[in-house]
Amino acid sequence: MRIIYLSCPDTLVIRARTDSSRQGHQDVLNSALYHLSFNHNIDTFIPNRTKHDAQLDYYGRRLATCSSDATVKIFEVDDTNHRLVDTLRGHQGPVWQVAWAHPKFGNVLASCAYDAKVFVWREYNGAWSKVAEHHVHSSSVNSVSWAPHEHGLILACASSDGRISVLACKEDASWDVQTIHAHAIGVNAVSWAPATIPASLVTASGNSGAVGPKRLVSGGCDNLVKIWREDNGQWKEEGTPLQGHADWVRDVAWAPSIGLPTSYIASCSQDKTVSIWTQDSPTAPWVRKPLKAEPFLDVVWRVSWSHSGNILAVSCGDNKVSMWKENLEGVFDQIGEANEGL
Repeated sequence: MRIIYLSCPDTLVIRARTDSSRQGHQDVLNSALYHLSFNHNIDTFIPNRTKHDAQLDYYGRRLATCSSDATVKIFEVDDTNHRLVDTLRGHQGPVWQVAWAHPKFGNVLASCAYDAKVFVWREYNGAWSKVAEHHVHSSSVNSVSWAPHEHGLILACASSDGRISVLACKEDASWDVQTIHAHAIGVNAVSWAPATIPASLVTASGNSGAVGPKRLVSGGCDNLVKIWREDNGQWKEEGTPLQGHADWVRDVAWAPSIGLPTSYIASCSQDKTVSIWTQDSPTAPWVRKPLKAEPFLDVVWRVSWSHSGNILAVSCGDNKVSMWKENLEGVFDQIGEANEGL
């Protein structure tokens, strides 16, 4: 089981990731509630600062947080204890998001901020240092996301300048940069597709170890969700924009896959709704359905899938985290809710 930390604009809230084949639904909720109370102790290390994001590393042993004071903090955590390891400085504005790379690349962390910069940090012999600084964008960088490790050390960055940058680390430690003109009035979020080819697990000739093309999903201030695909080294929009939200798309999350035919994307919006987009085959159209019939009570800031891709966590502006799972009829049922005040 892995616990991942999420954020609303003013409050750090938390959701659980678990494999439901090993843990019951109540265990997911109990874990979320337990770590919500654990979060209050983290506050002692970040007093009087708005925390915008927090992410556990692959093994769940390191926690990275970022906040309005322009710093990134690294903690060592276990079930009952946590210790501040380092404070990373260099940004000149609020830091919006952090993201851990896969451990095959070492202890590598990316951060993005209002100062339009993206930093890549690395730990070596117990000391953290900035190993790359990217000035690709002209406005706030709102989201960073590492590609599946099968594609290499590649980082996607979403900016208020309307562009997505794709930064690929080469063998000589230099970086190739590509830009995508994605959403004219600003990009709020970006997420990678899993590397696993859809349906590879169930087709007779399928190779469950095969790696598919690089694909991204983005959400913007134009209320749209867009799919991007790398084709012969160039990024192109795949199909037409996905329409369904009536206000800014705040977050997007492409569900992990083990090679089943259907692909899932979740998007959430300022309009207080969550949309689930499904594609039954790589050439089929994307189909939208609302997560639930009525809007949530507040703005929905974050959505995130469990490691196995079968549970969706939703984080709202009212400091509540709810968890949802699709039933056999294809309808998502709420299986738990956590309130930070508990």
